[in-house]
Parts: sequence; structure tokens; C-alpha cells
Amino acid sequence: MIRFAVVGTNWITESFIDAGQKLEDFSLHAVYSRTEEKAKEFAKKYQVETIYTDLSELAKSNQIDAVYIASPNSFHAKQAITLMEHGKHVLCEKPIASNTKELEAMIQTAKENQVLLMEAMKTTFFPTFESIKRNINKIGKIRRYFASSCKYSSRYDKYKEGIVLNTFNPIFSNGALMDMGIYCIYPAVTLFGEPISVKANSVFLESGVDGEGSLLLQYEDMDAVIMYSKITESSIPSEIHGENGRIVIDKIHDIEKAEIHYLDGTIEDITVPQEKNNMYYEINEFMNLIKNHQLESTVNSYEHSMITAQIIEKARKEVGLIYPADKENGI
Repeated sequence: MIRFAVVGTNWITESFIDAGQKLEDFSLHAVYSRTEEKAKEFAKKYQVETIYTDLSELAKSNQIDAVYIASPNSFHAKQAITLMEHGKHVLCEKPIASNTKELEAMIQTAKENQVLLMEAMKTTFFPTFESIKRNINKIGKIRRYFASSCKYSSRYDKYKEGIVLNTFNPIFSNGALMDMGIYCIYPAVTLFGEPISVKANSVFLESGVDGEGSLLLQYEDMDAVIMYSKITESSIPSEIHGENGRIVIDKIHDIEKAEIHYLDGTIEDITVPQEKNNMYYEINEFMNLIKNHQLESTVNSYEHSMITAQIIEKARKEVGLIYPADKENGI
């Protein structure tokens, strides 16, 4: 049995617990929140008796094996490092850190303490994404990757009313690139590796974060065109273009369907049935790694997380998107 604690009490944490409870060796043992009231309220939903409002006390507990972090982005690095220094395995929500300096420190801490650190980018573990990787050779030489992740945030309505929630607050290292753009970038890195160059454009909000934007990643003989948003909605599918056809992906941030469209007009459905709560697959990977005494995922690896973080950082520098966490780390 792997005894989990969760850091954060929002909807994504609820989804994590729901998915985790489908796995035989998953046990929710403790809840952390900065306020006792929230911790108690959340823990009560899951009949959990142990709560923490002091992260160092959670880190010191010998009743916890692993921690899922779903706090605001700017807290990820400090919380993960504190937990790993006390021997806890950490599954950290995407983006794993505010910048590359934080991620370097997190990876170093994981290695020094012989614990597992993994970024919770769920889509790269989906059976249908695995099917895309298996079948990508069928479309011939790849020439373009196009990905769109544009979803209107319900919190934007509050923003327009003058209420700036965490989602649109630069203090928390937030915005469209960090929240939605990463869903396009990480799969590109997993499939094609590190690009030669990064070009970026962003539409800024008055709060100091980006509401939407676009990226152009240049590779040796292909490019990746990416668009993302939290202030507009799009149903445009994502595609991988090859010289013999293209792979059409319904939603890159929540993949449910994938098809190969060949040049002769034939279509091959390469979709694989998936769990309704698709966080199941990343949790399963994380738990299997712990049980097999492996300290790094080959899918959501340190290299993939670092290249993704580097792309995001280059894009932010180009458009002038700076967070307080950058200044703290001398970036």
C-alpha cells in the first residue's frame, strides 16, 4: 500500500483522489491545506482523519510515502523540495515549476534523497497517445505538428468583473502559457525532442499574465505550430502532418480520439478505450515506479520536463512575461 498525502484542496485534487482510488495499492492518508478549516472540510469528504497545516510536519511524518502537489504553480518548488528532503516521493502538477532554476533544484533534491519526482502531465500516459506514438511511422516523414489548446476559463468572468483570482495572478506564476500552452508543448517534446529555436507571441491582460498566445518551434526538418488561450474557446483539432498523411487528435489537452487520414482518403481509427477519469494513467505510472524502486519516469522524464520548461522560459522572455519567482531566482 502506498500512503498518499495531497497538497491542495481544489477540483483537480478531487479528480486525483477519484482516479487513485481505482488502483488497488492507493491509500489517501492525509490532507494538507494552509487553513485548518479547509483541510478538515476536504478530509471529511474522504473519511481521512489526518490533516496538516504545516508542510514541515507533513514532510516529517513517517506515515506518508508519497505526496501529490496541486497548489499554485509558484509554491511547487519549495513544497516539493521540503517534502523530498524528508524522503517523500512527489507527483507535482504541471507546470512542475515556475522556471528552469526551480526545476534544476527540484531534480537535484530528488537525486540526493533517492526519491521519485514526476511531473503530472497526464496526456502523455493516455493509451491513445501511446497509440499515436506506435502509429506515427505510418504517415511518413513528419513535417509539421499543430496543436491547439484554447479553453475559456470560467474565472475570466470574475476577472472582467474586477476580481483577479489565482488563475490570472502573476504572483502565482500563472497564465495561459503555463496552464494551457504546456498541454501542446509537452507532447511535442515527448515526440520530437528539443527544438532548434522558439518564437512566441502573447496577448497580455492588465494583471500582468498572458490571456492567450502562440508559439513556433523550429526543428531540423519540421516545425511545431502551437496556439493556446484561457480567454477564448476553440474546437479546432490538433494534427501531426506527415508526407503520407496526417494524424488528427480531437483535443490535445484531453485526448479521447485519434485518426490517421491517409493521402488516398482512407481513415484509420487508432483510438484506444480509456478510463473515464484519465488521471488514472499518470497515477498508475507513478505508483508502479515506486513499487519497482525506479526513481524516474521514462515518459515524463527529467529531460522532457526540463526541455518543456526551457521552451516556456524562452517564450516568456521573448514576450516579456516575468513572474516574481523569476526575480527570486535571478532569471
